Amino acid sequence: MDPVNPPTSRRAVLTQFGAVGALTGMTALGRAAESTQAPVNNPSRVLSVRDCGASGDGSTDDTAAFQQALDAVGKAGGGIAFVPTGNYRIRGHLSVPENVTLEGVFRAATARSQFHGSTLLPVEGRGADGEPFVLLHANSVLKGVTIFYPEQDARKPVPYPWCVRGVGDNCAILDVLMVNPWNAVDFGTFPCGRHLIRGLYGQPLRLGIFVDQCLDVGRIEDVHFWPFWTDALIPFTQEDGVAFRFARTDWELLSGCFCLGYKIGFHFTAVRHDAGNALIVNSGPDVCTVGVQVDWSQVHAGLLFQNCQINAGVVVNDGSLGPVKFMNCGMFGTGYRSPYLAHGDVRATHALLRGQGRTTFIGCHFYRAEGPFVPKDFTDEGHAAIYCDGNGLTVSACDFTGSDRNHVLLGAKSKSTLITGSRFRGGLKLTNEGTGKVETGINIDE
Repeated sequence: MDPVNPPTSRRAVLTQFGAVGALTGMTALGRAAESTQAPVNNPSRVLSVRDCGASGDGSTDDTAAFQQALDAVGKAGGGIAFVPTGNYRIRGHLSVPENVTLEGVFRAATARSQFHGSTLLPVEGRGADGEPFVLLHANSVLKGVTIFYPEQDARKPVPYPWCVRGVGDNCAILDVLMVNPWNAVDFGTFPCGRHLIRGLYGQPLRLGIFVDQCLDVGRIEDVHFWPFWTDALIPFTQEDGVAFRFARTDWELLSGCFCLGYKIGFHFTAVRHDAGNALIVNSGPDVCTVGVQVDWSQVHAGLLFQNCQINAGVVVNDGSLGPVKFMNCGMFGTGYRSPYLAHGDVRATHALLRGQGRTTFIGCHFYRAEGPFVPKDFTDEGHAAIYCDGNGLTVSACDFTGSDRNHVLLGAKSKSTLITGSRFRGGLKLTNEGTGKVETGINIDE
């Protein structure tokens, strides 16, 4: 097919896609385009999976029809394999070729839309680790669909292969609901530079998004991991679930990313390469055992959280070499489930810091549960809000609520500490067990 001078005949279009039989009057492509409002910017680049035999009845295996449509669009030079409204059971897995979009009818991320709109029903790989349900290649896109695993058991969940995996630069996931995947998005097993995830909702049961080997600015926007399937699984995901996991990624940008009910909300680590750096804005975890856990971070850049709500504790471990910064963030600690973070015999209610880089809090609000919003079993037993036994700590222009409590405990390995311009209700209570310099000043006792 000539990408510059596409054929004008619909019959010619379908013939070159290999999806036309004996059609009379308006072709199947034309009917699909009009009846389902398919995104026909250039008809020679849009092919409905129905034209390749997909039934969408919820029981017929539509794997072959989907793959035929995807391959045909790919061979034509790229375009859209369109998924009209229907429930499409996929007993195998799908590979989206380079420069191809697998696109459904939704134009925004949806909630509880299984069996509405364009719904894909994968069943392959129950209880096993196999091929991902959807494999994206360079410049390929998954857009506007709902993915629901109809054979997953909410009472006793079992593993499935990855829902979506990327291979190559510029993979994208747009306006998608993944209702109940075991592991949702793998942009780390293979390099996926400049990936884009925007408008992704779901309730991943084990791992939400995994990023590694991204050497050129990945972007993740407007992601909401929440009990879209059932809130009965919150104890399960709190036990061992991770919403966001990042290994080697250079300049990862996150905005509007939220998760609720996981063991770890935002996890930064290293798998096979150097650790990463990231900028996270207008985001946060809620009802998580640990909201932010930093096992490793890049020495030169580290991590920056800005305008975030951290409704759980923060842990920075020994492998974190770079700076970890929180600016204008609400720090709410771990009171919902466990009143403190633990390292040996040491406890902290909001932040436990042992990294080799410096941790900084600027303009943050450290909230201690007090009336009228106090959990029945809440107690902090006098433990410090911040325990630091690492390279250094800076606290500036912060507000610590709750009187009669310890604020900062400096361990034996702590180095220089700056605590300035902050408000400590009842006065700053600081315990220093280290030998590093400590400067405090212009703090308000109120």
